[in-house]
Amino acid sequence: MKEITLHNQWVIKAPVDDVFKIMTDFEKLPERFPKVAESIRINKQEGNYLDMEATVKSFGKKFKVKMKTQILPGKGYVSDNDSYQFGTSGHEEFLLSPHTQGTLIDYTYQVTIHKRWLRIVAVPLLRWYSMKFWEKAVIDQLKKILEKHNPA
Repeated sequence: MKEITLHNQWVIKAPVDDVFKIMTDFEKLPERFPKVAESIRINKQEGNYLDMEATVKSFGKKFKVKMKTQILPGKGYVSDNDSYQFGTSGHEEFLLSPHTQGTLIDYTYQVTIHKRWLRIVAVPLLRWYSMKFWEKAVIDQLKKILEKHNPA
């Protein structure tokens, strides 16, 4: 299996605009979410389109990722990512919508695994581990940041 899709949804008890501001302030993501990002540099920006290079953390390793990202004002972002060091690429969608309890985050990551040997190990790990790790490292941290400022 060369491609897999990771998907989950979460509710954050905070307004959409507050979630949007934090999650699209890419250069501050490493400071806010240090378990997943070591650095992010915006190389080029034209309106809502950004070319970025990041050093991300996953499976106890650090990897360079090139990101071509489109910010969707007030709604999130979509990004095509190339982790050439790790041997994967992907299409990421981080979409926000109002929810009765705050903001619904609808997250999808379609991953293509380019290295054949990596598919054997990566598919089960990505399916089982990646979303659980991302939830703890990003969503739980986002809740800590926002929900203390927006009590229910």
